[in-house]
Amino acid sequence: MIFNNVKGHPGAKVAIGVLASRKRVAALLGGRPEDLGKMLWHSVDSPVPPVLKEGPAPCQEVVHRASDPDFDLYKLVPAPTNTPDDAGPYITLGMCYATHPDTGRSDVTIHRLCIQGKDELSIFFTPGARHIGAMAERAEELGQKLPISISIGVDPAIEIGSCFEPPTTPLGYDELAVAGALRGEPVELCKCLTVEEKAIANAEYVIEGEVIPHVRVQEDQNSHTGYAMPEFPGYTGPASDQCWLIKVTAVTHRTDPIMQTCIGPSEEHVSMAGIPTEASIYGMIEKAMPGRLQNVYCASPGGGKYMAVLQFKKLSAIDPGSRHRLQDDL
Repeated sequence: MIFNNVKGHPGAKVAIGVLASRKRVAALLGGRPEDLGKMLWHSVDSPVPPVLKEGPAPCQEVVHRASDPDFDLYKLVPAPTNTPDDAGPYITLGMCYATHPDTGRSDVTIHRLCIQGKDELSIFFTPGARHIGAMAERAEELGQKLPISISIGVDPAIEIGSCFEPPTTPLGYDELAVAGALRGEPVELCKCLTVEEKAIANAEYVIEGEVIPHVRVQEDQNSHTGYAMPEFPGYTGPASDQCWLIKVTAVTHRTDPIMQTCIGPSEEHVSMAGIPTEASIYGMIEKAMPGRLQNVYCASPGGGKYMAVLQFKKLSAIDPGSRHRLQDDL
């Protein structure tokens, strides 16, 4: 669904549900619905790293700097407030890109981002689950700000590929390389204009900024609802008092940008979380018991994370017991 007349944002459009159909994801990625997990696993095994684009980038056709007197995230980014209980307007499909201060290796992940002020965002790092959180923690140990870019409205291959987690893609693995493998050509990056980082060149919007060390934000500091936003299992999650702060330095976008968003309890989340999970399960079992696992499906009732159906090739009477032991190990 696309909204063409967004209140307070003349000329902007908002799209939701682009990936909310497995059939559509397959069409967008050039495969069959039942093969998506395997496609992603093979892409992890054959990564195509991103490249830096020379010259002007489509995402920088229009530039707004935080130093401009009329700079205001609330007006520049048509981020939806999904329910009356939400902490504020949320960016839910922002591809966060940053670089580890020690290794120089970059990575892309999706985090929930709430607009907190004219040039401030809160970002929630799930403890131990996302690579950029580790980068921010290390930068904080060094007393440094962490430059970050947030690209919105990108190739679906990037959105799906960015949802892999360890151990399939360990710290230091750039998930943009998964999208490159899916497309058979590297993702193009561009240099940010106000911070020392790169962004996805073909994005609709890019937010540039820095993660500030030793500062934590109460997520609902403006709404005081006690809640954050709808989580993927269907309930509304509590607001966190441990969100990190991003000080925004610029917003760039295409001439007629389309803001892309999603909501937690949706088939779109099932696609983004479930298909990489299928790939991870398939890869681990294929290594342990080659040729035995036929397919994996992370079904909608589990939100893409809590339920997996495995199609297994039974070759002997003891296979069911072996399968149960394998599930325990996983």
